[in-house]
Amino acid sequence: MTSLDKPTTTDQDARASKEVTEAALFEAFGGLRGMIETVVPGLLFVTIFTINKNLQISAIAALAVSLVLVAVRLIRRDTVKHAFSGVFGVAFGVVFAMMTGNAKDFYLPGMLYTLGLALAYIVTAAAGVPLIGLILGPVFKENLSWRTRNPGRKKAYTKASWAWGLILLGKCAILFPLYWWADPTKFGWVSVALKIPPFLLAVYLTWVFLAKAPPPIDVFAEMEAEERAEKERKAAAQGHPEA
Repeated sequence: MTSLDKPTTTDQDARASKEVTEAALFEAFGGLRGMIETVVPGLLFVTIFTINKNLQISAIAALAVSLVLVAVRLIRRDTVKHAFSGVFGVAFGVVFAMMTGNAKDFYLPGMLYTLGLALAYIVTAAAGVPLIGLILGPVFKENLSWRTRNPGRKKAYTKASWAWGLILLGKCAILFPLYWWADPTKFGWVSVALKIPPFLLAVYLTWVFLAKAPPPIDVFAEMEAEERAEKERKAAAQGHPEA
């Protein structure tokens, strides 16, 4: 193999950066398991309601499976933030549906949350403090260093936030009209079908933008290096008081 055939350090760094980005995105958004936990309660609700049109049984089943998913994570001592958020979403949906007697209201809290999140992504991107950067900054151990010290990364976060906002707005543009005129069963199946594809598209675009961006600045490593340097200075001063 000639030197031209060997991967360069830049190529290796680029691959490493992409791998880190993929891992961080999976950690931040729950990965495959998080997606499954997001879909299963709604899928169970609409399946049972399609079969027997019993709102109470459908709602209880959806809430029960959400609690089971959280219990499994607790038993396995896994991260529970995504499962807990799913339980709260399902619980609000159950309350809305039971109060109104309309099965479509099971999905209403999630729709309102999606709309609010879409606006948050767009507003923060326009304001120069993109929400996706606030979410992923701690995951990449860069915190908010991208705002002032890494303009290329800030640009990538801004693009990603615009992508998330517009994709979620597109999802809302489909669901809200259907909420008013579609029957509960059809609306439920469309809602479940739109759970994952927009999410995957947004995550993919985020990965594309960040993979091309400069690497994150590890502020935690910088702080540790400063602490070590300070200890070394103190040790040197104690060993040489005349200095």
